[in-house]
Amino acid sequence: MRLTLLTRAYCHLCDEMRAEVAPLATAAAVAVDEIDVDGDPALEARWGDRVPVLLAGDRELFHYRVDRTVLTTYLASAADQVPWAP
Repeated sequence: MRLTLLTRAYCHLCDEMRAEVAPLATAAAVAVDEIDVDGDPALEARWGDRVPVLLAGDRELFHYRVDRTVLTTYLASAADQVPWAP
């Protein structure tokens, strides 16, 4: 499993989300790919000012802020391959 964190430079919310996600992903042995939306016109058009966004595949998990409890539960259920619903 991999997560994708959509960010942009000079974004304090992006910095906060990165700091929240990193230890939880590490603990769950999940890789996080970070993409700067400003480097991809299609992503910038799609997400605009809605970053940061945390994705699992095409599924949006969070934008702006992370709920640590929900993310921890999601990562645990994904590791167990149990269907997850918020």
